[in-house]
Amino acid sequence: MPGSIIRVEHLSKTYLSKERKKGNRKKKLVQALDDVSLAINDGETFGLLGPNGAGKTTLIKCLTTLLLPSSGGAWINGYDVLRQEDMVRASIGCMLMGDRGLYWKLTGRENLDYFGALYHVPREVRVKRIEDLVTLLKLGDFIDRTVETYSAGQRMILAFAKALINDAPILILDEPTVTMDVPTARELRHIVKELNRQGKTILYTTHLMHEAEELCNRVAIIDHGKIIDLGTTAALKASISTEDVVELEGIFPEATVGRMRAVPGIRDVTVTPMDSGITKLNVACENSRMMLPRIIDAVTGNGATIQSIKPKEVTLEDVFIAKTGRTLSVDTQVLGEREARPRGG
Repeated sequence: MPGSIIRVEHLSKTYLSKERKKGNRKKKLVQALDDVSLAINDGETFGLLGPNGAGKTTLIKCLTTLLLPSSGGAWINGYDVLRQEDMVRASIGCMLMGDRGLYWKLTGRENLDYFGALYHVPREVRVKRIEDLVTLLKLGDFIDRTVETYSAGQRMILAFAKALINDAPILILDEPTVTMDVPTARELRHIVKELNRQGKTILYTTHLMHEAEELCNRVAIIDHGKIIDLGTTAALKASISTEDVVELEGIFPEATVGRMRAVPGIRDVTVTPMDSGITKLNVACENSRMMLPRIIDAVTGNGATIQSIKPKEVTLEDVFIAKTGRTLSVDTQVLGEREARPRGG
């Protein structure tokens, strides 16, 4: 496809996973990726959205030459991941989920210097780039300590810095905020948006729908190793036919809920208990604007108290539920990615 800087065609990955039941070892064939095809345009931020175990990390490892696919092909920046590994690696900065590619006995600065040298970044350029990254990512408090003293969040920030050290045109980030606190994760997303504005193509995997909605031009929903759907967030939301939903929070006795369910035009009422005796109601109806007065009338009195009422917008979570029948918070079957054999060289 013209303008595509990452291209994946019919990519599949299978391997044998060992199982032990009642003392007997059995081998099970696992389909980690199943005929995946997609194209990512130069300069866009593209999201892979799916629960843990859906195949996101397996796909990333195939694209970054860490795993050999069983079939199909992929091209990064015009280079074949199967035949031009060195050129592929020179074209990307990569941060894997739970990145262990750091040397714990070295300081953060020594790690960045080492990996910059591996990418043949000239020393004077390397030194300046490390200082720029220390400032950008606020690494000053721990950059000269050994990595073994870092918290999990600090290691992930350093792994993010490592992905930027070679200033590659393509940045691949696999669940980068998974161990970060909220302010640090928010700052990282801000930096990702700025890097994209500067022209970098970003492939961003996440199971957090708000990250995908905030960052990504287009999103591919992946589950059980398959691409379920792909498009802009607006197009994905528009693709599901959904009823209007009005969301209420407050105190609602059981009789109130029953009375509301009997109102003509209300199709369903979902009750979700919250903290401090508060209840959330999702009221599915035919036309939320027309039904709003009837909804308010149905809950008025009888000891009910409305604290908030608003129409509920369709989210990527709703799209995922519509396509798979599960929520993003429910892990898929563990695909055994840890045991997939890495390629040599």
